[in-house]
Amino acid sequence: MSAWFPGGGLTASDYAVFFLLLAGMTALGWKLGAEVEDADGYFLAGRRLPWPAAGMALVAAEVSVLSVVGLPAAAFREDWTHLQFFLGAAAARVLVAFVFVPAFFAGGGATPYAWLGTRFGTWTRTAAAGAFVGTRLLASSVRLLAACAAAGGLLGWGFWPTLALFTVVAVAALARGGAPAAVWTGVFQTSVILLVGALSILFLLRRVDGGLGEVWSLAATAGKLRAADFAAPSAFWGALLTGFVGSAAAFGCDHEQTQKYLATKDASAAGNAVLLSLLGSLLVLLLYLSVGTLLFVYYKQNPGMALPDRMEGIFPHFAITSMPRVMRGLVLSAVVMASIDAPLASLSAAFMTDLRRPFALLMPSKAGALGAARWAAGAFALASAALAVLFASVPAALSLATKSGALCAGPLVGVFASGLATERGGDEAAFGAFAAASVLDLGLLALSELGYLPVAWGWITVFGAFAAAVFMRGLSRPRGGSYR
Repeated sequence: MSAWFPGGGLTASDYAVFFLLLAGMTALGWKLGAEVEDADGYFLAGRRLPWPAAGMALVAAEVSVLSVVGLPAAAFREDWTHLQFFLGAAAARVLVAFVFVPAFFAGGGATPYAWLGTRFGTWTRTAAAGAFVGTRLLASSVRLLAACAAAGGLLGWGFWPTLALFTVVAVAALARGGAPAAVWTGVFQTSVILLVGALSILFLLRRVDGGLGEVWSLAATAGKLRAADFAAPSAFWGALLTGFVGSAAAFGCDHEQTQKYLATKDASAAGNAVLLSLLGSLLVLLLYLSVGTLLFVYYKQNPGMALPDRMEGIFPHFAITSMPRVMRGLVLSAVVMASIDAPLASLSAAFMTDLRRPFALLMPSKAGALGAARWAAGAFALASAALAVLFASVPAALSLATKSGALCAGPLVGVFASGLATERGGDEAAFGAFAAASVLDLGLLALSELGYLPVAWGWITVFGAFAAAVFMRGLSRPRGGSYR
């Protein structure tokens, strides 16, 4: 049977589990799409979605293949110091829940960039929405490529069939269903990811000798349970700061995330969704770091077991070589669920409401607006697939695209924070601050890529946020008792 499936030991049962879950998610998105009646329902679900669902969908939007595959590998090779980043991210989400969210709901717009338009003006709104569309499309293409590499390798299909499968799923489930589909399929994805993490821990605990006590002893002796690097204060505080700014950018300025909580009924519900996502993300982190630690103990106790050529794939390798059928299919499903990106409705919303509507001479009919929104989402799905093909053949472009999100994320945080915290700034000041900080970030990225400035891209986001705030203050000094 395994000879029929060149994915390295997968059987018909594994494929059945995988395709059943993928078909279930696609059918869910398609059905929800049939219930959408207008553009408001497509972009915001009529603000009727329950906040627990929005919170779980936020977790799905944050989780990637690097969570399901990368976290076990990090715990296997190193320790639990990834928790340092979570501390900063948690603080940022509290800030978003209690400061950003109420402002967005008070503004009443479909996107956070609409709030920028009310607070500053059209230039700032257009620049922010355009930056989101451009960088999110690039990031979505990178995630699609990573998904094709991970899932295609496990399936044994290669790049093209896997790309075609993911593109069809995106169009059928997400481009058709809009925000309701993005949220409820996100709930589906998060549920699968959490279930697989928990089942993997239980399976590994039955395979290691000595139970939890022995796991703790071996892992602690090897330094695998270290959660913070206090020996290097700069690394600890750096992780907190980059985690804080990065998470503020994701949950406060990136409409892929903000759309989920803007689809709830009010600011209180949306804030609850953001805080729930904090707990959900922590649970994913703990589950998959635990998987990595248990894998370390398992292979420590079984030194004759073969290891993969690259430790980055230790968890899929273990699943293929040591897990029973069905469990292998569940692990494959978790990798795919973590890889499927769902920004199509948010990209369509930003394009249609922030970039097209303010400049449109004629407004489409109710049915026409919904159709245009779906066509835009479908076009973004195809553009993402085309860029993934480009990145697959041009590694240099892939590297730059991976880091491009940092160019505008930090400046957006600086502009949003300045607008929320002060009364300073008009459209020219905010637009100028955003543009100047983004150009500075571009310079830093170029110097880093050329080897002249060894700086991690996470620090580029931090620098951009502070630079934008400084530029905002400099460009909007009070003149004659008023602010411009």
